[in-house]
Amino acid sequence: MTSISGLSLMPWQAGKPLTWDVTVVCPLADSYVATATRETGSVAQLAPDWKSSKYTDLDTRYSIQPVAVETLGPINDSVREFLFNLCRKISLQSGDDREGSVLFQRISVLIQRFNAIPLHDSFVQEED
Repeated sequence: MTSISGLSLMPWQAGKPLTWDVTVVCPLADSYVATATRETGSVAQLAPDWKSSKYTDLDTRYSIQPVAVETLGPINDSVREFLFNLCRKISLQSGDDREGSVLFQRISVLIQRFNAIPLHDSFVQEED
């Protein structure tokens, strides 16, 4: 599991800045296989619950959005809703309805790039 966090500089909702915590989980890891075999995206659905419990003591001055993505592609439901809302807001600001497609394409490319690193590192190079 890999995580990254951030905080928006501008208020997101109700005057609160948005705090996000992105987690990328691999459903093929031994600890997730049993969950992953039940339903597609089930590991991505679990990760935000773990993250939410992490932030229960955080001040209510922040709007918190846990983001969970599986390395094979699925995104948890609450994040999908959040991203659609974000895309709508970006499109309203830019006037370009394609902003949502661009955002989801960027996320897809980032997941592919993330997956390429462990794959590349798993090859054994023979020395001459």
